Parts: sequence; C-alpha cells; structure tokens
Amino acid sequence: MSETAAEVMAELATLEDPKMREANEKRGDDHGVNLSKLRAVAKRLKTQQDLAREMWATNDTAARLLALLICRPKAFERDELDAMLRESRAPKVHDWLVNYVVKKSPHAEELRVAWSADADPVVASAGWALTTERVAKKPEGLDLDGLLDSIEAEMKDAPDRLQWAMNHTLAQIGIEHAEHRARALGIGERLEVLKDYPTPPNCTSPYAPDWINEMVSRRSA
Repeated sequence: MSETAAEVMAELATLEDPKMREANEKRGDDHGVNLSKLRAVAKRLKTQQDLAREMWATNDTAARLLALLICRPKAFERDELDAMLRESRAPKVHDWLVNYVVKKSPHAEELRVAWSADADPVVASAGWALTTERVAKKPEGLDLDGLLDSIEAEMKDAPDRLQWAMNHTLAQIGIEHAEHRARALGIGERLEVLKDYPTPPNCTSPYAPDWINEMVSRRSA
C-alpha cells in the first residue's frame, strides 16, 4: 500500500534532530533531518511523481528535499520548474532542484538561458550552474569568450550565491578548455574572488587559479 503525504510528513517529523536543525540553519537550511536518513526514506518510496508534488506543496524544507529525490525530473513542465526555483528559499533545496531535476529535464537549456539573464541573483545563479554543466559536458555552441567577458565584468561585485556560481563556471572553463586557460587564470588572479576562502587540508580551494591549476595537474599526472 502506498503511503500518503500525511504519513510521510509524520515520519519526517520523527527524524527531526534539533542539533542538526541548528547547524543547518546557519547555512540557511531550515530543517533538522539527517540527509542519509532522508535518502533512505526516498529509496523505500521509490519514484512517485504525485507524492513528490504533494510533498513539494507543503512548503516544508525536508519534505521538498524528499520530493526532489522521489520525483520524475522529465515529468515537470518548463513553467513548473521555473516556479519551483523561484520559491526555493533554502539553499539545499535550490541546489538539489538544479542538480537532481533541472539538469535531467528537457527544458534545461531553455531555463539556463532565461535564468542566466534574470534580475534575481539567486535565479541567475541557477542559470550559471547549468552553464557550468554545459561547459564541462556539452560546450558546443557556447560562447566561452562571451561568458568570460560577463564573469570579468560582473563576478567581483555579484551577491554571494551568484558569485559562487560564476566562479565555478570560470574554473570549469579554465580546467576543460586549454585555449581559454590563460585568460581564465588571469581573470581569477585579477579579481581575487574567494582567494582567502577557508579551505580544509586535502581539499581544493575554490579560488579559481588554484582550482584550475590543481585539476589540470591532476589530469596530467
């Protein structure tokens, strides 16, 4: 027998951990459910598009994360995905929506173009995240010089989430496209975005010149 949205919400409530909520809220994610436990619930439920839509409609962050794990990405219409992104308050919901759903959608390219030009920096950051994916996997037809022009002009003063996404595109261009590497490194060095970002040992710095050089040297090793 399939579970109702109310039953699943009740189960999520039992998984709520106040300490985890406190830690998550520092990052803007208002939920206290361990993500491994959330994935276990999703694995049991399997793909259920109708239930996913009901869970999304609750406006609860843990429920929305679960919805993104059990939905059928190709079943959403373009305008539905656009509305979902604009109402994604929590950063984790925004990231999972883009990475787990929109990237697999037939509407990904159309949304990438529309979102990249959006006046809302959080929406624009989703467009840049999709651009990073294309730089790495399907660069044909992308204007890489034009992207570097935009990054050079706008990244330094962009709000945090947009800046982070543009920086990822910059690094990806430098890593994947040798003919643009010198320019990407130069932009990173001049703008110094994320240069002093605290990076744990054995992790790659998000500062684009360090990131590019590290990944290129790993590949040539």
